Amino acid sequence: MASSRKIFVLNGPNLNLLGTREPEIYGYDTLDDIAERMEDEARRANTEIDFRQSNHEGHLIDWLHEANAEGATAVILNAGAFTHTSLALYDAIRSITVPVIEVHISNPAAREAYRHHSYVGMAAKGTIAGFGPLGYMLALEAALEMD
Repeated sequence: MASSRKIFVLNGPNLNLLGTREPEIYGYDTLDDIAERMEDEARRANTEIDFRQSNHEGHLIDWLHEANAEGATAVILNAGAFTHTSLALYDAIRSITVPVIEVHISNPAAREAYRHHSYVGMAAKGTIAGFGPLGYMLALEAALEMD
């Protein structure tokens, strides 16, 4: 049976380095580990996951537009450092109707002051932060409940 629901999971800069980048902050799970767990859970819910990562802001914007054009159920977005700097991502999220869930592995509010402001969070339906890779699964659960 073909899936009728699709959730985009978009990951921003440096998240391709999960598992080796500052493991004391981000842990040892790789992005592939997270994708595999999400895809397993989504399959049980008859939902397709479109999991992507880019170090380029424009790719994330194009993918947000694509998710909207394809009628995605939701977008789970970990914009990495673009969270704190990108008015372009804010505008892209505001310009689409598909709900966006912001996710962060660490808790930006408990880190450096420059991480306390989130343009993504200002436009997103909600934010999940500080639960490590589990945050992605919590975001998936929320996205599945939106349908």
